[in-house]
Amino acid sequence: MNLKTLKNSNDSLNIIEIFSSVQGETSFSGLPTVFVRLAACNLRCTWCDTTYSFGKGTPWTIDNILNDVEKKGQQYVCVTGGEPLLQENVYPFLTSLCDRNLTVTLETGGSLPTSKVDPRVHVILDIKCPKSGMSDKNHWENIERLRSKDEVKFVIVDEEDYNYAKKICAKYNLFSKVKEILFSPVHNSLDPKELVSWILRDSLPVRLNLQIHKYIWDPLTKGV
Repeated sequence: MNLKTLKNSNDSLNIIEIFSSVQGETSFSGLPTVFVRLAACNLRCTWCDTTYSFGKGTPWTIDNILNDVEKKGQQYVCVTGGEPLLQENVYPFLTSLCDRNLTVTLETGGSLPTSKVDPRVHVILDIKCPKSGMSDKNHWENIERLRSKDEVKFVIVDEEDYNYAKKICAKYNLFSKVKEILFSPVHNSLDPKELVSWILRDSLPVRLNLQIHKYIWDPLTKGV
């Protein structure tokens, strides 16, 4: 499977799962949300918690996905992966969601350009830290495309990752560029209390980003 860009042969997307839950992360945390998880990923982060999304998934027509989303009846929709930008048809799909007056967030790993994403979408951009093993894949031009409603997430393993994230925030003036900067401790790896102590020590204007779904359900539970 070519992971550079997956071009579906028809009006479809390869889907891993579609489900309703509360959003577990970002400034939308706690809000009832429909999640559309697309198949495949071009990265292999050391701490990845959705390795089951690496496969080919099941083809769904965009119309069928939209119908399923509408039946679930939530205002908020999160398009995630894997890496959703691997599939070319994700762009018209995002636009169709926005056309239905839904509040749409896109979770992207940050290695692919966001230039074709509908401007109505709230982009949640990952910037990979060194301990992810993928920091050399960051597509830095994406930072120039960030708007005041977008959010940047750093997944942090240790103080080296924290210092890296802090340096990137300062270098690109992210503190005044985006809605939220999310510092997310790797679950069961970095104690959130330790991350909080660093944030307070340095008086950083960032949001502690805990994955609340992993506290509500077992961390290995899918479809939540």
